[in-house]
Amino acid sequence: MQQLDMNSPEFLEEVEKTEKFTKGVVEKFGWAFNPNEEVNEAINMGLARHKLLYGKRFCPCFMVIEENGKHKSADNRICPCKPAIKEEIPEKGVCHCGIFCTPEYAKENS
Repeated sequence: MQQLDMNSPEFLEEVEKTEKFTKGVVEKFGWAFNPNEEVNEAINMGLARHKLLYGKRFCPCFMVIEENGKHKSADNRICPCKPAIKEEIPEKGVCHCGIFCTPEYAKENS
């Protein structure tokens, strides 16, 4: 497994970019962030790590595998993933990773 220095300027810069990305996702879909900041921080860091290691923001909650020389998540989940958009958030109020949720879910769980 490849390692990244989580204090390196490269990683910290990618975390900033990822935070902007996730804010854009929230705005685009009319979602909210999880009221638990620790969840949001962990997922943003995982997304940033995957972006640096694999070139895509694969969901950090699923394994990334190599198949035919290309990386993909075990469930092909690239943020924001189709299961979150089509099923998880509309039906449960929150995505599998927990970073994105409906405003109602955020209000009920804050």
